[in-house]
Amino acid sequence: MTDALPISFDDVLAAAGRLDGVANRTPVMTSRTFNEVTGATVFFKCENYQRVGAFKFRGAYNHLSTLPADARRRGVVAASSGNHAQGVALSARLLGIPCTILMPEDAPASKAAATRGYGATVRTYDRLRDLPEVVVREAAGPTNAYVVPSFDDPMIMAGQGTAALELMREVPELELVITPLGGGGLLSGTVTAVKALSPNTRVMGVEPEGADDWVLSLAAGERVLIDPPTTIADGVRTRQPGLLTFAVISRLVDGVVTVSDAAIEEATRFMVLRMKTVVEPTGAIPAAALMSGRIADAAGKRIGVIVSGGNVDAAVLARILAG
Repeated sequence: MTDALPISFDDVLAAAGRLDGVANRTPVMTSRTFNEVTGATVFFKCENYQRVGAFKFRGAYNHLSTLPADARRRGVVAASSGNHAQGVALSARLLGIPCTILMPEDAPASKAAATRGYGATVRTYDRLRDLPEVVVREAAGPTNAYVVPSFDDPMIMAGQGTAALELMREVPELELVITPLGGGGLLSGTVTAVKALSPNTRVMGVEPEGADDWVLSLAAGERVLIDPPTTIADGVRTRQPGLLTFAVISRLVDGVVTVSDAAIEEATRFMVLRMKTVVEPTGAIPAAALMSGRIADAAGKRIGVIVSGGNVDAAVLARILAG
């Protein structure tokens, strides 16, 4: 008998109920030109049109909406480079919960400004020196605030899986679903939803070459800690897979591949200039894998892609578009 996984399809369905009428039901887009370039028929689930501009709102709201009254009174604290920060900040505001966010000093200025705009108190830390789990615990100490995990939590994972749930219900007979891969919350929720609805549909994750903790960990059969990643995709600069996300992904996911930053930039340019949709580099990672041939058997397949977010710093986007 195998050990039970941290989340089930019922958890994703329960999350969908909590998010109904709160989260945006984001559009699914197609691009004839992208299909011609890749040889596949690709459906983009555009979480760049989600509240706060990223899928992270789903998991944050799902988690915070279940907190007991005493935890809400103490407030919440989270560490994030940006999208989780904004998701927690907006969710906390909607639910009337005091919120403090710890952001790395090099987080995109636009994401820090947006987080403050949602009413959170923002503090910074040096990501090259300090581990986020340490600084967030220190910040929570004085008021015993509740620490909101960024990915390694069943409520977060289940909430993120609702994007794939919507995609699978809207687009039938997908043969492959691809997501960006950082901490693994999105991919673990996605694979839980997809495999429950369509067991034969393959699910894959993609991470940057400079942030390959998942490829190394899956090859080793255990979670590997890497040096602070260097990649343009700031949303997936994780150093080690989560304990719970590793349990799900190592059991259910069909594969993980890496892509170069150059390929990510090319895909970002394509999506902005040809598809007319603004994405951050992290959100373009699955498209980069398809365009650069990293998904070997993609041609001829019906493929779903989770576009994780669109919160790109204006200066970064301008540089990418200038090419």
